[in-house]
Amino acid sequence: MNIAELLEKRRQGWVELEHMCDALQSIQYPFANRGSQVSRFSALYRAACTDLAMADQYQLPPTSVEYLHRLVGRAHSHLYRSRRFGFDRWIRYLSKIAPQSIFQDPCVKVAAVVFFGLFTLSAIIAWSDVKFPGFPERILGKDQIKMMKDNFDKPLKGNFNQYVLMAGFYIKHNTSIGLQCFALGPLILPSLCALGYNAVVLGASFGYMARSDVEQGDVFFQFVTAHGAFELTAIALSAASGLRLGIGLFATGGLRRLDSFRLNAERALPIILAAVVLFFLAAFTEGFISPSPLPYFVKACVAVLSSGMMMFYFVVLGYPRPDIDRELENNEDNPWRKIGVDRAAR
Repeated sequence: MNIAELLEKRRQGWVELEHMCDALQSIQYPFANRGSQVSRFSALYRAACTDLAMADQYQLPPTSVEYLHRLVGRAHSHLYRSRRFGFDRWIRYLSKIAPQSIFQDPCVKVAAVVFFGLFTLSAIIAWSDVKFPGFPERILGKDQIKMMKDNFDKPLKGNFNQYVLMAGFYIKHNTSIGLQCFALGPLILPSLCALGYNAVVLGASFGYMARSDVEQGDVFFQFVTAHGAFELTAIALSAASGLRLGIGLFATGGLRRLDSFRLNAERALPIILAAVVLFFLAAFTEGFISPSPLPYFVKACVAVLSSGMMMFYFVVLGYPRPDIDRELENNEDNPWRKIGVDRAAR
């Protein structure tokens, strides 16, 4: 059999490769079974490259050589193309995929219940001096309480240079808390303990400073009101993202442990991004607005506005709706897509 006859017999593979290129060009996510079809596409591409080399070497008709050149070029561009994250894709990810992923993640709900539940309970107990005497002293320690009183003994004031320094300090401080909760996440129980500890300590601080006999309470709430919602939510989300990684290590759902970890790391990404954004918002608010001599009404409005924004983003945009669920079901940016589970299972 000569080369021309051999290449003619392999024409069926060229046609199949051309059809797959047409599918990739006309539809964004055409493959239902991505693993096997991508493998088939790669095999056809390599075979076409071999056929092109033989066609060039044995000087087959120019039409056949030109056809193979175009086919190999198309396949190469599809196989090795860069994935561009365009503006419309960013908008879809931020407005639909991220809030939907965060809302439906059980780890977020567990972290929120643990943190805000213990925070509220600790604040109420610390505030009720009659029923629970000595609780703040046992949680915070007398030295910590004295330091809080000294820090908020005088009215808030400052200048722009001080605000910049404080913003940088709080970015570092807030990030360290979030990293601690996130880093312990793969161990699950230590992360929940760290989250619960921070909740109890912060709640005891708020509850103690809210007592009527603590004179420094007014200045304290002048300082914490504006940034509190951002900071507390960011801590809970940091722990939730770490817990999501831990779930991937211990509850594999039948997948290989490494594949399960990769899949859950993908699902943790929207939570991590949300926590980072909230930490930076909290830090800049804590550095520029919280210590400023602005009226308490302005700071309270900032707190209400920030809480409303988070409620809208995480609850209103994240609440499951059939039309959005259908749209995101096979979207490759959606970490909860069915195709992601199928891919990891392979």
